[in-house]
Amino acid sequence: MSGTENQRALTALDDPERYDFLAELSGDERDLLENYWPLWARREQLPPSGNWRLWMICAGRGFGKTRAGAEWVRHIAEEDPSARIALVTRSIAEARAVMVEGESGIIACHQYPEAPDFEPSLRRLTWPNGAQATLYSASEPESLRGPQHGYAWCDEIAKWDNSSERAIKAWDNLQMGLRLGDGPKALATTTPRAVPLMRRLIEQSDDADVVITRGSTYDNAEHLPPGFVRTIRNQYARTALGRQELDGELLADIEGALWSRSLLERCREPFSADPMARIVVGVDPPASARGDACGIVVCAVTQDGQGKVLADASVLRPSPERWARAVASTAMHWKADRVVAEANQGGAMVESVLRAADCQMPIRLVHASRGKSARAEPVAALYEAGRVKHVGTFPKLEDEMCGVMAGGTYEGPGRSPDRADALVWALTELMLGARQSPRVRSFGN
Repeated sequence: MSGTENQRALTALDDPERYDFLAELSGDERDLLENYWPLWARREQLPPSGNWRLWMICAGRGFGKTRAGAEWVRHIAEEDPSARIALVTRSIAEARAVMVEGESGIIACHQYPEAPDFEPSLRRLTWPNGAQATLYSASEPESLRGPQHGYAWCDEIAKWDNSSERAIKAWDNLQMGLRLGDGPKALATTTPRAVPLMRRLIEQSDDADVVITRGSTYDNAEHLPPGFVRTIRNQYARTALGRQELDGELLADIEGALWSRSLLERCREPFSADPMARIVVGVDPPASARGDACGIVVCAVTQDGQGKVLADASVLRPSPERWARAVASTAMHWKADRVVAEANQGGAMVESVLRAADCQMPIRLVHASRGKSARAEPVAALYEAGRVKHVGTFPKLEDEMCGVMAGGTYEGPGRSPDRADALVWALTELMLGARQSPRVRSFGN
């Protein structure tokens, strides 16, 4: 029986049947089969049967997505000497560090002398039989225009750069070049996020040639450190971040919310080199020492009027002294021009507490004369117009934003959107308040 036939036979077995087979092997026999992936993989890590075009593994962190992708590539290369495979992720550096040289990457899945030769300067892997794989960056969609492939492994597609629709363009260019051989195939491995590309692929799941495998971190708990599993379960279970990053759930937007997750993903950028004209720290103090979080959010505006969300430094259930120190240190770290704090609950005491914590920046106290939703709507409109960017990812802040409803209610985590309120105060000060003459900031010594 050929290797391919053996793999199909083992894949057809249920996990318990394969594990029973392994238990009957001697130590030497197990060593000989150590690198035979179909014996050791969980069923959901093995390619689906049938004539599929796209297989997407949409699962939580630690599920074993990278190992599944690397083993799939290895099997293709060993079975097809003419294979031309595209390896695509957010950047060439990530492709090399994770997909090729990582602990669960392609090279680690091989034994010498079957391992491919990696030429970093050419971004190319070459197997002894002649099969080749080439690394591509999804941030450079044009690099995928022209090259032809028969197979593609696309890793962490939810992390691809969404600015200027780069992720969509990279995917489309890849698909148009996926035309070698009799049955081109693509595997996408990712932790889900509500980005446009993910949503489009999920919508195609009803197609006969699209297969989606779902799973969670806990599916692979046997191969993860017990302390790690226990810690993340305690910290993130039943949270929106846990549902996404651990359970592998694509979080749906709440109908009627001022912000949607897809909108926030469109407004995200990994870093910003633009000079900042002004930086403000927005603060939503807790109503009491036993209240919810103190919202502390750092925002900026560039010389051309583009808003930037730079940091979420909020603290949970702090004493007045603790949140005041957090505000002061945040303002100092970011060299903020001003602290804008809501004073409805504490009045002048808010400024007194901040001054006692040695907050030396100008402080502006603002009073909420309208409801949270009414204050947030003009800021949400800035996002819709593409005038605000999130420099990085702020899960807890963004969870709150996606729970602020147009009707004035709140359906997000916690009792109140403290972080979202702080963001609204900061961006209102920077972009919706009285016009002020911007100045170029220096971040030198």
